[in-house]
Amino acid sequence: MISRIVFCFAVSSIIGLGFNAKAQQRPNILFAISDDQSFFHTSYEGSKFVKTPAFDRVAREGVYFSNAYAGSPGCAPSRSAIITGRHHWQNEQAGQHASAWLQKYVPFVDLLEKNGYATGRTGKGVGPFQYARTEADSLWRKNDAAGISHSEIRYEEQNDERFAKGINTTDYFGNFRYFVENIKKDKPFFFWYGGYEPHRSYEKGSWKNMSKKLEDVEVPEFLPDNDEIRGDLLDYAVEIEWFDLHLQRMLEYLDNIGELENTIVIVTADNGMPFPRAKANSYEYGVHVPFAVRYPKEFPGNRVVDDPIGFIDLAPTILEVTNTSPKGMLPITGKSILELLQSKERGVLSKTERTAYSGRERHSSSRYLNWGYPQRSVRKGDFLFIWNMKPDRWPAGAPQKFAENDTTQLLPMHGLDKNNTYINGSAYTDIDDCPTKTYLIENYGDESILPYFDLAVDKRPEYELYYVQQDPSCLKNLSGTPSFKKIEEALKTELLGELKKSNDPRIAGPDPEVFDSYKRYSPMRKFPKPDNLN
Repeated sequence: MISRIVFCFAVSSIIGLGFNAKAQQRPNILFAISDDQSFFHTSYEGSKFVKTPAFDRVAREGVYFSNAYAGSPGCAPSRSAIITGRHHWQNEQAGQHASAWLQKYVPFVDLLEKNGYATGRTGKGVGPFQYARTEADSLWRKNDAAGISHSEIRYEEQNDERFAKGINTTDYFGNFRYFVENIKKDKPFFFWYGGYEPHRSYEKGSWKNMSKKLEDVEVPEFLPDNDEIRGDLLDYAVEIEWFDLHLQRMLEYLDNIGELENTIVIVTADNGMPFPRAKANSYEYGVHVPFAVRYPKEFPGNRVVDDPIGFIDLAPTILEVTNTSPKGMLPITGKSILELLQSKERGVLSKTERTAYSGRERHSSSRYLNWGYPQRSVRKGDFLFIWNMKPDRWPAGAPQKFAENDTTQLLPMHGLDKNNTYINGSAYTDIDDCPTKTYLIENYGDESILPYFDLAVDKRPEYELYYVQQDPSCLKNLSGTPSFKKIEEALKTELLGELKKSNDPRIAGPDPEVFDSYKRYSPMRKFPKPDNLN
């Protein structure tokens, strides 16, 4: 069982007992995390329209985890879980989207640095959070929790090789090479490669320059299958491939300088794809992410492990493999996966069935008074159980908002103007604006499109249960079904027990609504007061 409020292994075991790395040969760690990529979208997993040779190499030569779950379907809380080893709901503001990072939530990166590691990052770190701006922010952390940024090397007009205009100008590989050649020196390193891709927005039609074909796309069952949606998915694939290209260059560079075999390479994504009913939702396409680890000298490769793992498990694992004490961090909740990595077996390996948890509160500014849509979920065995704690709220955000420049002017329902054209940023703002979202909204009056629109934005029942092995799109809710009653009750009990153990304010109090009170430092929207306060 993943749930642990205290650190899952004794400090004495860290000092050389569970891992064979000698002090003078401690492993480097390259941690690569894409921004908004679902589990299904690597060529290793079988996707026909996404080509990811670097990820495939890590998975093929290493350990591929087929059931890895992000801490949240949104980036900030998910990254908070990675870096602290704690559920985002345990981290106050430092676990909530676009709020402040408090000093007391010490990331494992700080401890690696104290233990002799050279640390750094490029691209997106642990965010979006507000870090200290002046001395007035005395309780806040000053630097990004992922480490000091090395993102100065950027693409300019004369050397711009980017696949599309929507891709960030940061030269991730160039900055990594600079770090190794100028910062690392004779130390082992921990480097955080945080791609901004495939986060929105995309250059529409960029796939046409990449020899991609509409007929190759596998459209999830919760989206209509037409050329508009397929093209949007191909633009998404273009950005995944850019992230993968820079990972490939990093692997080749490490190989050329003789460091690859002494480097633990971890590749994952912070949450699922930025499409309706995916990102910002606790369904499979929102929280189930790609995850692979390569380190052949200690972790037998060419293996697929099916045990569920969660992002809170990463911090204790990294501390263990680097022989680093957790002293200085708040109590870690996650459980190290080193045993799974060192095994020679495939499939489900744990004697005690593992469990992965996820959840969300606020994502974008999407409801009255910046309210969120609180969810908690648990994945165990073949089932995913979701608790929608405020089912009377709109899951994708309110369908109507006030105008940006005139907060007395209420924009039309669904954000549709008199010409039936969607007004960007005007409705369901927990879904990133994109061609797919626009298509659903502008065509919801079509009987063939309405079911997909409802799946994306309509209110949901309090409890949802999915047999994800047969229903990865999470379309058939089994909650309340007599034949699945025992499974649902067991998962509900498991989830509630974990929330109580981890002192989730939604369950343990004293203020269940505290998450909605945290200040948001990103842009705010104004929404009408709902008829029934929830």
